Amino acid sequence: MRRSLVAAVAFASVAAFSQPVSAETILGALAKAYENNSELNSARAGVRVRDEDVALAKSGYRPRVTGVAGISNTSDDSRFGGAGVTGASFGIEINQSLFDGFQTRNNVRAASAGLSAQRENLRNTEQNVLFDTAQAYMDVLQNRDIAVFRQRNLAFLDEQVRAASARFDVGEGTRTDVEQARASRAGAQAQLEAARAAALSSEAIYRQLTGTTPSNLNSASAISKGVPGSLDQALAVAFRDHPAILASQYAVDASVYGVKSAEGSFLPQVNLSATVQRSYSSRAASGGSYTGNSATVGAQLRVPIYQGGQASATVRQKKEELGQARIDVDVIRDQVRAAVTSAWTQLQASRSAVKANRETLRASRLALDGVVQERDVGQRTTLDVLNGQANVLDAQIAVAQAERDVVVSSYALLSAIGRLTARDLGLQVALHDPKEHYNAVKDKWFGLRTPDGR
Repeated sequence: MRRSLVAAVAFASVAAFSQPVSAETILGALAKAYENNSELNSARAGVRVRDEDVALAKSGYRPRVTGVAGISNTSDDSRFGGAGVTGASFGIEINQSLFDGFQTRNNVRAASAGLSAQRENLRNTEQNVLFDTAQAYMDVLQNRDIAVFRQRNLAFLDEQVRAASARFDVGEGTRTDVEQARASRAGAQAQLEAARAAALSSEAIYRQLTGTTPSNLNSASAISKGVPGSLDQALAVAFRDHPAILASQYAVDASVYGVKSAEGSFLPQVNLSATVQRSYSSRAASGGSYTGNSATVGAQLRVPIYQGGQASATVRQKKEELGQARIDVDVIRDQVRAAVTSAWTQLQASRSAVKANRETLRASRLALDGVVQERDVGQRTTLDVLNGQANVLDAQIAVAQAERDVVVSSYALLSAIGRLTARDLGLQVALHDPKEHYNAVKDKWFGLRTPDGR
């Protein structure tokens, strides 16, 4: 009796997972991940870091202003009888590049292309996080369902042990029936503990992704919004929109400008400089002093002739980087093609598996009912009942797994074609705009504070 009470309490605790009070939806979980996920927030910070690359590159267009001051003491034995001359000066130097072989212009373009690539990488990270969250959501549902199935199975086997023992006591059964039932119950208890552990593990992953603990989760269905109607359409959308492909293409653009910038080091450099200075000197022996102002403006032309091979090696290196970037585009396209094909076929297979497993479950339940009735009239053994129950349990778990796979595969397909974003899903969140920070810093001439006040 005590064992049955404990089992009932445990079953109630597992069944509580499915109560509809304050139930959360899968889109609600995705919204939480979009707002709270640490990996996604880190990727957004990475884009803000790259925003400053453009500001750094633009600094090549601007002047350099430097304050200069100095003091000196000179001893001249022949003219001042060992007396010293003290001098001091201060002023401002201004240097402005007039022509640098188009290096600054190409550096700005390279930085802009690199920033665009980083934004696409952010979008790709967003997709990965949202897919992981959808998968974790379904894993929680699946593992909780499996725990419920195994709890019910344990309760069923408890009843079989009791029934087998009762029949043995009145001489209608055998000791073998009793021990077989007890062995099945022991195995079911171990499987129940494993199922509960799997449920807790999936809940921990869910919390890592969303920042909250899953409580009551609504069942979810495969997403249909934005899903193409055929594999060819899915591939066409992916090749056009997938952020990983776009990022690799922007990386090629950045490498092209990197080559041009390196080649600019072979061109002449023209700089304009201006200096305004005030000088003061005094002689200790005579007590005389002198104060004067001076201003200088000039231009300098520098024509590189030989740079020790550094410039040539840099150009060759940049060209190899460009070649690698172009190859990477093909690598990413192949990876995307494989991911789209895999997700598409998995979605179709999962849908078929759901239908087949549901039919298997229906037939297994009917078979179990028949075996129990036949056992009660002595035509079947306890082992037949245990095998029938095992078949029902396997079919229940297979249905839960197939239903989970359908939903996960639909989100995997959206991710593979580049449409698993908060904007495409219509999540009820404030959308992050990476251009907001960029517009605040791209043309700043000075200032140490970041736009958020740090």
